[in-house]
Amino acid sequence: RQRVTLGFTDHLSDRFPLSCSRSPPSPSSLIVLLSDWGARDRLMAHSAAACFLPLLFTALFLLSSCSFGSGIPTRYDGFYYSGEVGDWKDVIVVDAFLDPLCPDSRDAWPPLKQVVRLYSPRLVVIVHPFPLPYHNNAFVACRALHIANKLNASSTFPLLELFFKYQERYYNGPTKSMSRSAIIDDMAKLANGAYGCTRGVAGAPFFFVNGFLLPDAGSALDLETWKSIIGPLLKNQREQVIKF
Repeated sequence: RQRVTLGFTDHLSDRFPLSCSRSPPSPSSLIVLLSDWGARDRLMAHSAAACFLPLLFTALFLLSSCSFGSGIPTRYDGFYYSGEVGDWKDVIVVDAFLDPLCPDSRDAWPPLKQVVRLYSPRLVVIVHPFPLPYHNNAFVACRALHIANKLNASSTFPLLELFFKYQERYYNGPTKSMSRSAIIDDMAKLANGAYGCTRGVAGAPFFFVNGFLLPDAGSALDLETWKSIIGPLLKNQREQVIKF
C-alpha cells in the first residue's frame, strides 16, 4: 500500500507544484488528490493543447498564405455586361451577384440594364453567377453560364435572360421528380433552341463563321467549299501578324 501511494504521489509530483516532495503525503493532501481524480487527465489535456495550438495556428497561417497566393485569378472574376478592364479609369464599377433561378435576381435585372443605358460608358457592370443553396438547380444553371461564356461570350447574357424567363420551370417543385441529368438535358435543349432562334436559324445545317452566316443555308458544304472559306481567312490572319 505504501509503494502504491508513493508511486501515485511521485507521478503527480511531476505535474502538480504542490506535490513536489518525495516525502509521504499527509492524509489531507492525499484526500484532496483523490477527490480530484480527473485532475491528471485534465492537466495532460491542457499541456497537449498548449503545445498543439501554436503548431495549429502556424500550419493554418502557412496554408492560408499558400491558398491566397495560388487562388488569385489571372483576371477579375465575372461577366462584363458593360465596359472592360481597360476602361476602368474614372468609372463606377457595379458588381452584381445574381442567381439565375432567383425571382429577386430576375426582377433586379431590367432596372440594372436601364441604369447601364443611362450612365454608359461611365458605368461598368460585372455579373457574378451566385447559386443560392436552397435553389436546387441554380448550381447547374450557373455552370451553364460559365460554359457559355467560355465558348462564346456573346451568348452569356442571352442565356441568363433565358433562365430568368423560364426559371419557374426549374424551381424545386416542378423538378423534384426529375434526375439531375434530365434537368441538365432540358437546360441544354432550352439554350440550344433559344440561341439558334436568336441567330435566325430556321433549319439545318446552318453554318456561321466568325459570326457571319454562310450562303446556301440548309445545304451541305463539301471539302473544297470549306477550304475556299477558311483558307483565305487564315492567310489574312498570318499576314496581319507578320505586319504587326
